Amino acid sequence: MLTKLEINEKLSDITIKYNENLANYTYTKVGGPADFLAFPTDKKQLQAIVRLANATQTPFIVLGNASNLIVRDGGIRGFVILLERMDAVRANGYVIEAQAGANLIKTTQLALANSLTGFEFACGIPGSIGGAVFMNAGAYDGEVANILSSVQVMDHTGEFFVISVEDLQFGYRKSLLQSEHYIAISAKFSLSAGDHQLIKAEMDRLTHLRELKQPLDYPSCGSVFKRPVGYFAGQLIQDANLQGHQIGGVQVSEKHAGFMINLGNGTAKDYEALIADVITKVEQASGVRLEPEVRILGEETRDA
Repeated sequence: MLTKLEINEKLSDITIKYNENLANYTYTKVGGPADFLAFPTDKKQLQAIVRLANATQTPFIVLGNASNLIVRDGGIRGFVILLERMDAVRANGYVIEAQAGANLIKTTQLALANSLTGFEFACGIPGSIGGAVFMNAGAYDGEVANILSSVQVMDHTGEFFVISVEDLQFGYRKSLLQSEHYIAISAKFSLSAGDHQLIKAEMDRLTHLRELKQPLDYPSCGSVFKRPVGYFAGQLIQDANLQGHQIGGVQVSEKHAGFMINLGNGTAKDYEALIADVITKVEQASGVRLEPEVRILGEETRDA
């Protein structure tokens, strides 16, 4: 394993925190420590971290803004690379180009400011651009695959290349980035000219719906389960009388059964136990087996 001295020598221009508690960064407010938590500001810094990790056989994982995931209580070994400082966004004609760490909601606001339509569906999704491409994020009958034109990626050797939307193998919450373990660097979205007031009205409508339906006042990982074919996960959970069901400090939201909220003292172990329990009980009640959408990372416990 790399030492702090080696990292400071080789990555001196990059902000790195050591043995940093990831609960300070995740939307669930759970998660153990990362050995090395790095904050690159551009793709060259990201490349330097990845190449050092490879050269020293140090594991690494790249995250956008740690929204749609659960980090286990034992934390993550090696490098955790947060892209939140790679967040530049610009509009050029009908195209918006955004770095992977850019906030998805703020990117939709740039589209609004430039009277560009097509991004309204994402106006309330609390993720990063990289995560949205990785997961083919979607809501309210829209999804990233419909507006993306290309994405610049880095493979796990540190090489950069561009992939067009036609080659990204998008599916429901799936993309080529997942199967090939590519790291999104930046993305280009092709939008259309629209009426500013109509775009704003639609964003306001969707934001209102989200505020009405979703438990935004508590930490959560967003939507926990994928939508089963022919069903809605939240409805199946509700029909199984699991709304309000709680294990430890984590509860199936009483506002929206598709969400699980941290009531203040929840742990990743609580999240995992509740997810497993909901899957079992929904299958018993309906015959439908739910599949988690949320990513679960790290170790259950940390070795001394």
